[in-house]
Amino acid sequence: MPKPIRISRRSWIAAWAVLCAAGLAATAGLNASSAPDPRSEKPVSAECAERIADIETQPAKAKREDKGDGVLVFSRIQVGTEDDCRGDLRNHFRGDR
Repeated sequence: MPKPIRISRRSWIAAWAVLCAAGLAATAGLNASSAPDPRSEKPVSAECAERIADIETQPAKAKREDKGDGVLVFSRIQVGTEDDCRGDLRNHFRGDR
């Protein structure tokens, strides 16, 4: 049976350091390439902007009246029409702006 090749401790440490550096470089490259493209901001209609402003004032109003800290929002317009602000509301309150 042949003798195994003996590798010094310094060689093992150097090999691990090279592998770690390669892994970090690959991770950084993947993170940079998978970054989402900046979306072009499309304007919000005046009606949707008014509705968003109204919704943003409701928590302050609820605190003044001591009714709690949550706000439940319902869409006033039928889904699927041109005036549907569902997407704009979702983007605004999720922080996708």
